[in-house]
Amino acid sequence: MRFDIYLLYLLLRLLGLLPLRALHGFGGWLGRISLWRGARMVAHTRVNLGIARPGLAAAAEQALLREVMIESGKSVTEIAKIWGGGAEQALHLIRDVRGEALFDTALAAGKGVIIAAPHLGCWELLNYWLCRKTPMAILYRPPRIAAVEGLLRKARGALAPEQVRAEGAGVRTLYKRLASGGTVGILPDQKPRSGEGQLAPFFGRDAETMVLLPRLAARTGATVLFAFAERLPRGEGFRVHLLPAPDGLAEVDLQTACAALNQGVEACVTQAFTQYQWHYKRYTRSDRPSPYE
Repeated sequence: MRFDIYLLYLLLRLLGLLPLRALHGFGGWLGRISLWRGARMVAHTRVNLGIARPGLAAAAEQALLREVMIESGKSVTEIAKIWGGGAEQALHLIRDVRGEALFDTALAAGKGVIIAAPHLGCWELLNYWLCRKTPMAILYRPPRIAAVEGLLRKARGALAPEQVRAEGAGVRTLYKRLASGGTVGILPDQKPRSGEGQLAPFFGRDAETMVLLPRLAARTGATVLFAFAERLPRGEGFRVHLLPAPDGLAEVDLQTACAALNQGVEACVTQAFTQYQWHYKRYTRSDRPSPYE
């Protein structure tokens, strides 16, 4: 591990000694600063909120934007608690689990489980909880700075999922995992590369949507569950949610399947709306001008 990355790891460990409430307070302050400075992510967030919540009065729109930025700041600083103190310590922050029986039933069926985990709440803590239940592989794209990958492996520790690269060999690994009754995790709202997705409604507007998850479900017969770890107020901890997939997600017709996939993401987001990663440029398309320009 590079020296600078090692120092960053030590900093995470030190910050992890702070109470979650203090880290969330600092994160909320960072979110307010970002809003005040008018950072680019604020502009992207404003566009997305205008699409997802049209017709709000100016004051209500600004209040919603403020809350989203505060939660976004918390998502950054809470990582020190999740990674800095180790997996088992982080799991003590989970106060409640809703839908666990769905996961247990799916595991017992032995036909494979696909966890669709949107960019919502604290997905790193969700990974810990899932990996304590069963070994899991997740599809990911390597960080731009290669040395950060070592930091991720060290920080995630013993309950780290197997990281499978989003490429041909990695996808084949996911199929093999599911065929043997294993569990895989995928970010269902990850924007696909140009030409590799399907347009489907997302909060009322068509967005490029991944086809990999519906294809995995259709070809393997695996159970699809949506999951997220909701951030509780006042630094009280987190609540894990598991939800069944909407009907149609495993259909061969990709228009139907991708529409169902986005409906599943929406069902999660609606339960913790301000904790979604709203600055992600989900609505960019190759066939028309970007709404973020």
